[in-house]
Amino acid sequence: MRMSALVALILTVAAAAATAQEWPAKPIRIIVPFTPGTGQDIIARTLGPKLTERLGQSVVIENRAGAAGNIGTEAVVKSAADGYTLLLTASPVVFNPLIYTTLNWDPYRDLMPVANLTDGFLALVVGNSVPANNVKEFVALLKARPGQLSYASPGVGTPQHLTGELFKVATGTFMLHVPYRGSAGAVTDVIGGSVEAMFMPVHTVLPQVKQGRLKILGVANDKRVSVAPEVPTIAEAGGPRDVNASVWYAMYAPAKTAPEIISKLSATLRDILRQPDVADSLNKQGLTVNYMNPQELTAMMRSETTRWARIVKEKGLKGE
Repeated sequence: MRMSALVALILTVAAAAATAQEWPAKPIRIIVPFTPGTGQDIIARTLGPKLTERLGQSVVIENRAGAAGNIGTEAVVKSAADGYTLLLTASPVVFNPLIYTTLNWDPYRDLMPVANLTDGFLALVVGNSVPANNVKEFVALLKARPGQLSYASPGVGTPQHLTGELFKVATGTFMLHVPYRGSAGAVTDVIGGSVEAMFMPVHTVLPQVKQGRLKILGVANDKRVSVAPEVPTIAEAGGPRDVNASVWYAMYAPAKTAPEIISKLSATLRDILRQPDVADSLNKQGLTVNYMNPQELTAMMRSETTRWARIVKEKGLKGE
């Protein structure tokens, strides 16, 4: 009986190894759990053709938005661990389990890290009606009018939401959080003045600033960003030094995907991200290449979980 079990195990391992060696033998699907035009979508559609070229198989991008990225993520978790369904997501992959206590997936149990791809950066912006032209003045305004100002986000658990809460903790101030279903309505209301502030991706807000519709007060990073070198960091603009909240974008596969597949895919992504045209294209979208291998990505995820768990607990954040 023991010999039969051993033989079965050997055959299973051999079959998995053979499958990994043949991969990919058919088209690959990358699920983006957010809407078209978001950072995740831009990255997927930038890398998709390059992956097709390198791997010799079509790469299809599928947007499955909803529930702060949870719907698309769960779809990947439930997929076969064969390397043909992948997830391209962002920081919420570790935020959401802290906020949504009824999730059917866990990033450490159900997903296999492939690679961190890029970083994006958020900036604090306010409407023109807000009497503040830098972070120092805005913090003073918040302290002078406690509880009277609000900030928008694309939804509970998004990087914009958590960065807003981090800002409140770091400055000892209060703003009412107003969650929206996506960025469009949030931005419209900040421009219109019904909500005073918002954290937005730097490259997204720049056109609005140039048109005179919004004011950008500072970047939530420890150094200025290349897409907008003229914009100071929050610390440089008179705010606290510890509001560092870059958004990272990474690729995952379902848990139990063969290590050989993960290794091949991660190395392929590393080589693609090193191509000057790819880096240039992403930079123009406000994204900075920051490749990490699976081990480095896992370590960064655990660090991020520890860091944001404190904010979630302190502010009592919960998703519906």
